[in-house]
Amino acid sequence: MKINKLALGILAGAALVAASMVLAKNRRKKVSRMLSEVAEEGYETAHDILYPGKGKKEKNLRYGPVLPI
Repeated sequence: MKINKLALGILAGAALVAASMVLAKNRRKKVSRMLSEVAEEGYETAHDILYPGKGKKEKNLRYGPVLPI
């Protein structure tokens, strides 16, 4: 029995969606576990404390009156 290209593409797409859903769920579980551990220990949950290795992606700090862009 041969599978045509359309069926193979649909099957591959479904597998990709399923894999991405599993990875997203695992990531959410990991983040949730980390945040609950931090909350239990009474630490502050500021971004720079939780993720010290990551810098700000965008430096958009402005002083004084700023007009909306």
